[in-house]
Amino acid sequence: MKVTTSMSTELSVEDLSFLQLSDSFFPTGLYTTSNGLEFIFHKKKLKSRDILKLIKVYLKQQVGPGDCVALSNAYECVEKSDLQGLVKVDQILYSMRLMEESRNAAVRSGIQLLKCTRYFMSQNKILNLYQKAVTNGHASGIYPISFAVVCKSLNIPKHKTGLMLLYGFVVSVIGAALRLGILQHFDGQKIIHELKPFILVSVNENIGKALSSIWQFAPAIDIIQMKHEQMDSRMFIT
Repeated sequence: MKVTTSMSTELSVEDLSFLQLSDSFFPTGLYTTSNGLEFIFHKKKLKSRDILKLIKVYLKQQVGPGDCVALSNAYECVEKSDLQGLVKVDQILYSMRLMEESRNAAVRSGIQLLKCTRYFMSQNKILNLYQKAVTNGHASGIYPISFAVVCKSLNIPKHKTGLMLLYGFVVSVIGAALRLGILQHFDGQKIIHELKPFILVSVNENIGKALSSIWQFAPAIDIIQMKHEQMDSRMFIT
C-alpha cells in the first residue's frame, strides 16, 4: 500500500514497518543487555570515550561479519521460501555464540520478536513455519535470524534490515551506558552520530556475503562476557 504526497514522494506501509521495528518501544528485551559493558564499568576500566571504541570492535569483529552475514543469508532463504536453508543459517549462528549468557539472551530476544510479530501477522506462512521449527527444537530463533524473517515478512528491504540490526545493537549499548551512568544523553547521541559512517560501511561490506564467509573473532569481548556471567549482582542479563 502506497500513499503519494503533494510533492510526489511515495510513502508506504513498509516505511512504517521500518520505523516500528527500529523503535526501542518494540518489545524485544534488548534493553536488558549491556554486552559486557556492565562488567567493565564495575571494574572501573571504562571511560565514556572508550564506549565508541568498544562498539567499533563489536561491529567490526562480531556483529558485522557474524550477525549481519547470517541475517543476509536468512533473508534470502525467506525470499526463496527455503525453510531448510533458514534453519541451517539459524543453527550456524547459534553455534558461533560461544558465551552461554549472550547466546541465551539473543534467543530470548528473537523468540519475543517472533511472538510479538505473529500477534499481528498471524497468517504469514514463512513466519509461522519458522516459529514451528523453533517450537519443535529444529531452530533456535536467535535474534538476527528472527529479525531477518520478520523484516522480510514485512517487506522491508534487505539493506535496511541490516542497517536496523546494527543500529539497534548500537542503541542497546548506548542505552546500557546511560543507565549505568557512564554517559549523559547528549554524549550518547554524539556517539551514535559519530558511528553512522562506521555502521554504513559494516552493512555494505557484509550484507551481500555468502554464508561460507561468516566469521567472528573478538576474544577480549568473549572474556568480558564470561566475567559478566560470574558477577554476583547484575543489572543486565549480559
